[in-house]
Amino acid sequence: MDVRTTLQQAMADLERARVPSHGLAAELLLLHALGRDRAWLYAHPEEEIPPGEAESFSRMVARRAAGTPTQYLTGKQEFWGIEFSVGPGVLIPRPETEHVVEVALDRLKSRRPPDDSGRGLRRERLGRTLRIVDVGTGSGCLAVALAREIPEARIWATDISRAALAIAWHNSVRYDLEARIELIEASLLTPFLLGGQSENAVPFDLIVSNPPYVARSEFESLARELREHEPKEALLAGETGLEVFRPLIRQAEKVLTPGGALVLEVGAGQAAEVRALFGEFWKDISVIRDLAGIERVVSALRV
Repeated sequence: MDVRTTLQQAMADLERARVPSHGLAAELLLLHALGRDRAWLYAHPEEEIPPGEAESFSRMVARRAAGTPTQYLTGKQEFWGIEFSVGPGVLIPRPETEHVVEVALDRLKSRRPPDDSGRGLRRERLGRTLRIVDVGTGSGCLAVALAREIPEARIWATDISRAALAIAWHNSVRYDLEARIELIEASLLTPFLLGGQSENAVPFDLIVSNPPYVARSEFESLARELREHEPKEALLAGETGLEVFRPLIRQAEKVLTPGGALVLEVGAGQAAEVRALFGEFWKDISVIRDLAGIERVVSALRV
């Protein structure tokens, strides 16, 4: 079959399977199967698809109809304007998490005088390298995005999942950042509290995290793709959904420099409860909404 007919059939199959954004999913899978870009696709609607690529595409459409996320089938997802490798065992980066990067950069700019270029503080004017931690790094999307935005920063990224750390390492290498991003298999900020290999990194200037925040009672209401395919340990926090925020905030109090920032992604309806967890060691607590109007990022400065 030609490109147009194949794509239309796949769209219909995915629509019947109630796949969200079925048209986009079919298009992305076909592009991946053919190794082509969107411009080629629409310039060659009558091009015959070779049998091998057609079979590969058909298998991917069937898997997508059964619930496998498109990103796991193509092995990639865009975040902060760049492409990240993803796969089973790692949470797929989402657009709302980009607000964590935006808030983090704003927090850093607010506490540093500009350099001659107006882009932030140079190392020689800061007196030392900026130190950042990404807690629960997953694919490494936050760590890599911040490393690219802040060339003089050194970043530590923790995760309890070896599978996630392997993907994060691949993404750091892909953008030549492996020398500036140290990956650590650990829970939250534990390595920095206990000392050891990263003892000399304390204190930090910035901590960012997109932690698990789904309550156990809400898990069954998640989309099928999330429930059945993405890692539960990256989603489920416990009975209330706040179980990770409490220890993370307490630990951050001990490793942030005065004026250092903690930036957290939160679930819908959680912002007020997370904000209430900040105590006497924090100031300038703020909440930012995402593009859907949901209160999505809570941040604060260490006193």
